[in-house]
Amino acid sequence: MIDKICNFILERIKKEMPDIDEERAEIINYGLQMIIGETPKLLIMFGIAYILGILKLTILAYIMLLPYKYFVGGVHAKTHIACTITTPSIYCGNALISKALPFIPPTYRYIAILLVWIFSIIVITMYAPADTENVPILRKKERKLKKIMSYITMTITLLVAIILPEKYIIVSNILTIGCLIHSIFITRPMYKLYHNKYGYEVYAD
Repeated sequence: MIDKICNFILERIKKEMPDIDEERAEIINYGLQMIIGETPKLLIMFGIAYILGILKLTILAYIMLLPYKYFVGGVHAKTHIACTITTPSIYCGNALISKALPFIPPTYRYIAILLVWIFSIIVITMYAPADTENVPILRKKERKLKKIMSYITMTITLLVAIILPEKYIIVSNILTIGCLIHSIFITRPMYKLYHNKYGYEVYAD
């Protein structure tokens, strides 16, 4: 259904702008798929979060981790159904786990944050920005910028997790777990699991 809607809109755009080439049309189509596909996915996710009583935490997890997710990239599910399952699992799961772990001693929390930071630094260096064959990042300048911003946004997120007072430990957990999840999702094993390919490898030639 989403594919049909996107194709219909794309055809209307091409009629209004006949100078659009196939490459630009593919980019526009992908953008439409992301926008139109994202709306029902978010509604489902927030609906599930509301039922589970974690709506505010899920919204917080989604918004606060968006900068790191944007710059670091990561896998994309091949179908809208798979994506609709994966996204709520990530953000609602993060909120549930974070809510269930509010009494972690500060020392253990700091050690966990440090380990997540070290792991994230390693995978960012190896894989970020983690693009896909559908939307490759081929310009060296853009790749360099996104890699740098991945380091920065991840580090800032974890610094916030450290300095938050104890009464906000759930938020700290959300930030820590969220960074870990998004870092894992740029690794090669996750790309194999989701049958993705790194775009810069596919189009390197």
